[in-house]
Amino acid sequence: MRAVLDVVMLALNIYTWLLIISAVLSWLIAFNVVNTRNQFVSSVWDFLYRVTEPVLRPIRNMLPNLGGIDISPIILLLLIFFIERVIERYLYPAVF
Repeated sequence: MRAVLDVVMLALNIYTWLLIISAVLSWLIAFNVVNTRNQFVSSVWDFLYRVTEPVLRPIRNMLPNLGGIDISPIILLLLIFFIERVIERYLYPAVF
């Protein structure tokens, strides 16, 4: 059971980094720092969009319109951090 929890924690950690990279890349694209016509940037952006958008879309649908400010990644990160803490504090000690 401990191995399963370790895999879940690792997956949550990787997804956290993917969310952060996706947010930073979206800012870089919005401010024209990187060009999406570059094939590498386009493929990285497509991968990050496909990985993060299915989870972020329901959060965006529940949020009110904030006028161009997207806080759905922050809400998802807080939810991921909460799940990690629950696993660390309540599920890890119960495994032993």
